[in-house]
Amino acid sequence: MRELNIGDQIVRVRATPLALLYYKQEFKSDLMGDLTKLSSIADDPTKLDMLAILQMVWAMAKADSFGKPFDSFEKWLSTFESIDLADPTLLVGAVEEATEGFFRSGVKGAISKAN
Repeated sequence: MRELNIGDQIVRVRATPLALLYYKQEFKSDLMGDLTKLSSIADDPTKLDMLAILQMVWAMAKADSFGKPFDSFEKWLSTFESIDLADPTLLVGAVEEATEGFFRSGVKGAISKAN
């Protein structure tokens, strides 16, 4: 679980299997596939799709709120008066949560190999 600052709000996100389900149900796309597409940003920053990042954040926030009412993506977005898309902590925090939550053995394995 991680907390992200978006606009003037703190959003709790959690990368769980529920996030994968919510993402697929809402966006008719695979979160893991879309996350993989984001890896091309390092080579070409013009490929950054902040809406895709916000969709991922929404799915992980909904997963963190399991059992509680949660707004649709559009309504959730409308709760933010502003979003600083240049804030690197939003992008980095969202991607780190997804990577650490969905690739646990890969991250741990990579860390132990580096040591």
